[in-house]
Amino acid sequence: MSRIGKLAIAVPAGATVSVSGQTIKAKGPKGELELVLPEVITPKLENNELTVLPRADLLKAANEVIEAAKAKGKRAPTLAESLDANARTQWGTARARAANLVDGVTKGYTKTLELVGVGYRAQMQGTDLKLALGYSHDVVYKAPKGITLASSKPTEIVITGADKQAVGQVAAEIKKFRPPEPYKGKGIRLQGEYVRRKEGKKK
Repeated sequence: MSRIGKLAIAVPAGATVSVSGQTIKAKGPKGELELVLPEVITPKLENNELTVLPRADLLKAANEVIEAAKAKGKRAPTLAESLDANARTQWGTARARAANLVDGVTKGYTKTLELVGVGYRAQMQGTDLKLALGYSHDVVYKAPKGITLASSKPTEIVITGADKQAVGQVAAEIKKFRPPEPYKGKGIRLQGEYVRRKEGKKK
């Protein structure tokens, strides 16, 4: 069995989760999100706990393979070994995404970016982010729906949102405007990110 996939997801107080076919909907203080799982995975909500399992017919087929091996006196394969390859690979991923969905609507996700470099600064322009990154022009980044940008100090950008994937995507897009360079370390980096440095040319 998938060590991650088999774990149940507790629905915390203040959040509501509903399941309809392959679709999981979650609503909480941080917003509302929806996740559609692959056909080989089935979500189930019982006693305020969300579980994600391979489809019933695939589990049945896997158990039949195990029983057939036992009947022949051979080593019985594990459930993971006898399960359909597609279901096996999607199981843990589907559970992780469902857990992120529930966490996102209750706690939310945050990523912090740091600007390193002389004259590099960030400031808010309404809901948009205005960046001075050493170019001949300022870079203006518009926050996508569901994402909040903030800049409490000129060298810091805080990205918050309910969708973990969207928060990470926005951080990657902003970072792409000026990735950290290895000689002086100038650029936009994640808070705590290690930037590998190179030695410059010797005279």
